[in-house]
Amino acid sequence: MGERGASATAIVTARAAELAAQVDAAFDRLLAVPDDARRRLYEAMRHAAIGGGKRLRPLLVQAASDLFHIDREAALRVGLAIECIHVYSLIHDDLPAMDDDDMRRGKPTVHKAFDEATAILAGDCLHDLAFQILSDEGTHPDPFVRIELVRALALASGPAGMAGGQMMDLEAEKTRFDLATVTRLQNLKTGALIEVCVEAAAIMARLPAEARVPLHGYARDIGLAFQIADDLLDVEGDPALAGKALGKDAAAGKETFVSLLGVERARAQAAMLVDQAKAHLHGHGAEADLLRAIADYIVERDR
Repeated sequence: MGERGASATAIVTARAAELAAQVDAAFDRLLAVPDDARRRLYEAMRHAAIGGGKRLRPLLVQAASDLFHIDREAALRVGLAIECIHVYSLIHDDLPAMDDDDMRRGKPTVHKAFDEATAILAGDCLHDLAFQILSDEGTHPDPFVRIELVRALALASGPAGMAGGQMMDLEAEKTRFDLATVTRLQNLKTGALIEVCVEAAAIMARLPAEARVPLHGYARDIGLAFQIADDLLDVEGDPALAGKALGKDAAAGKETFVSLLGVERARAQAAMLVDQAKAHLHGHGAEADLLRAIADYIVERDR
């Protein structure tokens, strides 16, 4: 790892650790376990949401919000909402009907720790919690900003975003995808939720559409770089560090960036995307340093 990469990793790790504690505390408050028959549901939601994970999406919201001096509490709440969607998607992705995984973030998946029905409901409720948070006045005083945040996250998580990408991923087990199709799949499955983190900051800053173009470019590039890095880790990574099983895409016969490009070309493509992402931030100074560090970190990480 080069000096620049080590520095980026140190910056991101420090900020992510600080933010992770805030995210966990917020989930702890929101998911206080009731003394009634819903107890098991809340415990399952807490199992999935509290502890573990890189908290990359809330960190991206914070980093993009730094560009526009957006209130840290507002950025935290928006990041928390997006993390709710991310965690719900992991719960459902791990189910036997989907990826059928036993471990996530170094602990049993929700359907293993509880049961399938509880896991489905826990995912459903985290999905609902995301929009409950965004629509609350505590997130932003302007109702027009709140509804735009709701709409952006709904688009990013539905059939035109993450869920659509997951459907394509299921189809990938039955057919051969070319590079353009794999790129489209990952832009939806992984990239859409990463893009909405940056878009959310632009919405809170009330930026006009044309001023958002560089931010969209940055987010799209790091989203693809993130997935290429994930594909590389799936081939070369350590399952103990990853906290989940690796090598499942190859076993399922799915095409990935690595299977289509090879390890070296995939690594070079990820590095090019990171450089391109940072070039989109040329109009910003030190306030964009965390966004630049996140771009470097994405290809330097080991999990």
